[in-house]
Amino acid sequence: MAGMLIPLVLMGVIFYFLLLRPQQQRAKQQTKMLKALKGGDRVVTSAGIVGVVVSLKDTTVTLRSGDAKFEVTKGSIAEVIPSESTTPTAS
Repeated sequence: MAGMLIPLVLMGVIFYFLLLRPQQQRAKQQTKMLKALKGGDRVVTSAGIVGVVVSLKDTTVTLRSGDAKFEVTKGSIAEVIPSESTTPTAS
């Protein structure tokens, strides 16, 4: 009985470290990024739209991209693009 139980427990541990834990860490990073979001940040949505944050609400963000101004959910923000002044320049 114990010989059958050990491989099952081992598979559960491997499943946790390969699938569940990395997903939880990505979710924590996403939440941290959304809490630090502020007006003027350049962002990319999950649809690939690049825009500048105009205003923030509880669950939505108003973006300006080109001449358009639109509102998206906070969950659709995929990443914040670092500003040009903080990126290192190549010599």
